[in-house]
Amino acid sequence: MEIFWFIPTNGDFRQLNNNEGSRPATFNYCKQIAQAVDDLGYTGVLIPTGKTCEEGFIVASTLVPLTKNLKYLVAVRPGLMSPSFAARMSATLDRFSDGRLLINVVAGGDPVELAGEGVFLGHDDRYELTDEFLTIWRQLFTEEEVDVNGEYLRIEGGQLPYSTVQKPYPPLYFGGSSPAAMNVAADHIDVYLTWGEPPAQVEKKIKKMRELAAAQGRTLKFGIRLHVIVRPTEEEAWEDANKLIEYVDDETIAQAQKVFKRMDSEGQRLMTRLHEGDRARLEVSPNLWAGVGLVRTGAGTALVGDPDTVAARIKEYADLGIETFILSGYPHLEEAFTTAELLFPKLPIKRKEISNHRTFLSPFGGDIKPVVTK
Repeated sequence: MEIFWFIPTNGDFRQLNNNEGSRPATFNYCKQIAQAVDDLGYTGVLIPTGKTCEEGFIVASTLVPLTKNLKYLVAVRPGLMSPSFAARMSATLDRFSDGRLLINVVAGGDPVELAGEGVFLGHDDRYELTDEFLTIWRQLFTEEEVDVNGEYLRIEGGQLPYSTVQKPYPPLYFGGSSPAAMNVAADHIDVYLTWGEPPAQVEKKIKKMRELAAAQGRTLKFGIRLHVIVRPTEEEAWEDANKLIEYVDDETIAQAQKVFKRMDSEGQRLMTRLHEGDRARLEVSPNLWAGVGLVRTGAGTALVGDPDTVAARIKEYADLGIETFILSGYPHLEEAFTTAELLFPKLPIKRKEISNHRTFLSPFGGDIKPVVTK
């Protein structure tokens, strides 16, 4: 399996709904997280997208030269950018990063935010646009000249003169739970992503996606987006989970639920349905906790427990076919270390060999433990 982390480009904090101790998403802070994650052996990082986030391609381009092995999962936005412009940006960053770019295709799920970006399409229309966008985007990497006259997009004599390191193009990642989204994924996507739903729901989704992809003569890989709260003991983990939402009051939950209901994202609906804003329903599956989703859009669940328990839950998802785990925790710098130190030794992680192994020495001069990275 591959473990990714998260760069919080809209800021970081220790507790939800509490600004004390919060951190702005400065370049130096994002750099600290990226370099730490690179050294710790994570495969890559997800850079989020949206009006409250710093722009992903620019963030990635500033961090690439400061890291050695880390891959960057960066969003392209059908409807916000043309497919030819997105292809040029993708090709450039893939070359300049020596093949460390991954593409996250995001159609959007909040009509209010999309209107602020100048996009006024309904849910299914956005995915029809995404289908045309990806058709053009992929052809630009594989054909000498592209001509497409679609319902939403048109291109004549489109060309991409510079090739990429990754062939035929940087891998495409995508998350969407509606029938319209799933059909787009089956036609175009390399890695299908799901939110952290209970294993039984994830199993059904994987089965459905495999069937849709097979009907197109294609196969998919699968990933999942989760928070994680892993501590030396189960008691400590649940204590910290509850502390994370200590300042989340009923009024804040009600306001958040109002925002969630205006969205037309099926994935967000599924996340909200896990708890419906009810604090008494937060453990939605053994060790799968929906506290984050009370007030945060997107990834709303966390795996909570001691290292053996969390590793066992991750392996349950892996047995269903999940290969990529995109994890995060608050605050992201410290939790990147905690997760790697406690969880990585318990998992069969695909990691790049690091040549500068060393042995820690105690203050008294004796060897403590050799550090081995696999």
